[in-house]
Amino acid sequence: MKLKRLFFLFNSFQFFFSLLLWVPIFYEYQKRIGLNDGEIFRIQSLYYLIFCLLEIPTGYLADWLGYRLCLILGSATLIAANLWVPFNPSYSGFLIHFILIALARSFVSGASSAYLYETLHQESALDQYKEAEGKARAYSLIGKVICWAMIGPIMQWHLTLPYWLTAINAGIGLYFAFALPEPKQTTSRSRVSVFEIFNVLIKSPYLVLIMLQGVALFVLARICQVNLFQPILENKGFSVVSYGMVMALMTVFEAIGAFRSAWLRKYLNDLNAVFVFTFVIGISFFLMSFSNFYGFDLKMLTIIALCLFSYVIGISFPIQRQLINQAIPEPRLRASLLSSESIIDRGVNSLVASSLGLALQSGQLLIFLRKSATVSVSSVLVIAILIRFTRRNSA
Repeated sequence: MKLKRLFFLFNSFQFFFSLLLWVPIFYEYQKRIGLNDGEIFRIQSLYYLIFCLLEIPTGYLADWLGYRLCLILGSATLIAANLWVPFNPSYSGFLIHFILIALARSFVSGASSAYLYETLHQESALDQYKEAEGKARAYSLIGKVICWAMIGPIMQWHLTLPYWLTAINAGIGLYFAFALPEPKQTTSRSRVSVFEIFNVLIKSPYLVLIMLQGVALFVLARICQVNLFQPILENKGFSVVSYGMVMALMTVFEAIGAFRSAWLRKYLNDLNAVFVFTFVIGISFFLMSFSNFYGFDLKMLTIIALCLFSYVIGISFPIQRQLINQAIPEPRLRASLLSSESIIDRGVNSLVASSLGLALQSGQLLIFLRKSATVSVSSVLVIAILIRFTRRNSA
């Protein structure tokens, strides 16, 4: 298999599958059709909860029927999810939309990394995994830079157009999913038992702790980029038209981080990097929690904090993925175990999204930011200590 062709097809799939053009404006869109903060964040909480329920079944399918098939199913489901909104702009319509989004992303979340890792392993090119994962994420961010900058005016021109365009992107992603080469089968496919997964997790405390270390990092990432982003800008007085432009700027910094993370190895190993970056993200959350200082408008500080946050997330994603893949002791269960990490991640996201809805209704957004930063930094400190204790005992 030609690695260049593999990287091109995989990067193209990630580019179009992840190009959700409505992300910068979906909160404003739902408010315009009459939903309140409680309804919006109730949907988000249910979305993360449903994601949890779907992760293990879709991980089973990926390990049993093949990673590529799940990428195809995820793309097809994403098309349906985005076509649903223009025809049913209501609370129930958005609930169904996000249920389908959860299904689409759960099909892909474990299967995509497992596909890339196992295919490179078969090609004796596993040393290229972290760079390949980072570049795939970076390329998926590049398109968002231009598109998200324009999405505010596009929504002003035609309210539902971001969803139609996202459905088209998902269709192109479906084409590339079909074009991906099917990996060779090195082990026989069999139905995965949930008891096998629990058995692996029980016997691998190091793997569990690595998963938990990533949770603090990526919960902050998803909550900020998806749920907090628009309320923060609204709180700081930014216009709706500027939402996409600010998110595009954030995406530039995230793409830069995803493209180049090799320089870190001069100063930090991968394990310590995730720990340090969670602290940096916590600091950025504290910076975002200030609206003014002795009468001075702090809009620029908010943008700087969002860009710092995005740069760190860009570097961290491929590092965390490699740490988990390296810690998996049973390759036959790779997609299921990667999905197990997502379950923990989305479960915490569900709780945080529910709390966020209550915080916004009571005008406590900025206090919520400070609490989130404090809890995340404290938890990752405890986990880091446990990881070192576990490694010392297993040495």
